Amino acid sequence: MWRRSASFILDDERRRTSNSPPMADNTTRAPFQNPDAISAYYQTRAAHHGVITSDWLAQAQAAVGGGVSGEENSDSSVSELGKDKSFNVIEEFNGWRKQPDLAEAVAAIRALAAVIRASEASTMMELEIELKKASDTLKSWDKTSISLTAGCDLFIRYVTRTSALEYEDFNSAKSRLLERAEKFGEISCKARKIIAMLSQDFIFDGCTILVHGLSRVVLEILKTAAQNNKLFRVLCTEGRPDGTGVLLSNELSKLDIPVKLLLDSAVAYSMDEVDMVFVGADGVVESGGIINMMGTYQIALVAHSMNKPVYVAAESYKFARLYPLDQKDMAPALRPIEFGVKIPAKVEVEMSARDYTPPQYLTLLFTDLGVLSPSVVSDELIQLYL
Repeated sequence: MWRRSASFILDDERRRTSNSPPMADNTTRAPFQNPDAISAYYQTRAAHHGVITSDWLAQAQAAVGGGVSGEENSDSSVSELGKDKSFNVIEEFNGWRKQPDLAEAVAAIRALAAVIRASEASTMMELEIELKKASDTLKSWDKTSISLTAGCDLFIRYVTRTSALEYEDFNSAKSRLLERAEKFGEISCKARKIIAMLSQDFIFDGCTILVHGLSRVVLEILKTAAQNNKLFRVLCTEGRPDGTGVLLSNELSKLDIPVKLLLDSAVAYSMDEVDMVFVGADGVVESGGIINMMGTYQIALVAHSMNKPVYVAAESYKFARLYPLDQKDMAPALRPIEFGVKIPAKVEVEMSARDYTPPQYLTLLFTDLGVLSPSVVSDELIQLYL
C-alpha cells in the first residue's frame, strides 16, 4: 500500500537543472543499429564504465553467430520525419545518453520531446504518427531494454491522452503537447532524487545493507543517507561478469561509506550480517515482481528464507506491461562472459544478463509514485497506461 505521497517533494523541489543535449556533430558517422544477439546495454558499456573491451565484444558477437554492421543498418535507424531527414531521433537519443547520470529511458523521453519541437507536421494526426514512428525507432534500438520500451510507451500515453486537443487549433495543440513532454521529462529526471528521499526512513544507524550490481538509484539512496549523517555499512556483491559491484564499491569508498566486497557465491554465507537488501530493477512487471541483473532472484530467495527485507528502488518509467510466468518467459538479454580460461567449443555457456524475481520475495518498492507493496503495482500500472 501507499506509505507516503511523493507529491510534496515535487512541489518543493528547488533543483532546476538545465538539461540541454550536446550539439550534434555533423561529421560523425551514421548511428549504430544494434543487432539482437547482444544487448545494446552491454555493447555500449565500454563507453560508460570501460569494463568491456572491444575485443571482448567482438569475441562474444562471433560466439553468437555474428551481427550486422552499423553501416548496413544506418538507414533503418534514421527517423522518417516527413521529407526532411535532417533530424535523427537516434542521434538525439545518443546525444542525451552521453550525460553519465541520465538513464536510458529518460534520454529517450528527451529525444521524443525533441521530435515534437522539430516536427513540421501540419495536423495532430501527422504529429502523432511521427511520434509513433520515432518511438518505434527508439524501441528497436535495443529490443531487450525493458525500461527503454516502457519509457517510450509511457511518454506517448502521457503526452497524447487528452480529448481537449481535438478542439484546439494545431499550433496551440502542439504547444500543449510540447509542454506535456517537457513536464514528463522533468518528472522523470527528478525520480531518482525523490526515491532517495522516500527511502531514508528505512535506513537506520548501525544497519548493514546488501546491494547487488551498479544501480544509480541505489547509489543515490546510499549517498543521501551518508549526507544525512547516517551510520551504516554496505556489502557489495562483485557483480560478475562485468564487475558492476566493484564499480559500486569504488563509488561508495569515495563517499567514505564503509563497504565490503563479496563474492557472488558468498551471499548466503554473509546474509546473517545483513539487515536489509537494496536492489535496482531493469523493469517492474504487472505481477509486482522485477526483472533485474542476474543473481537478484537467488539473493531474494536467501533473504526471504532468513526473514531479511528486500527493498527495490525503481523509477516509474520502468513499470512495464509484462507478466512473465517463469525465468524463460521474457526476451533474453545476452552479455559476453569471460572466465579467464579457454572454454571448449562443446561447452554451452549461459549468457543471460538478467532474471525474474517474483513479488512474494520482495518487501517494498521505492518509486517516485510513493512507497508501494508489490500487490499495488498492478493498480499503478493501470493508472499509468490508461
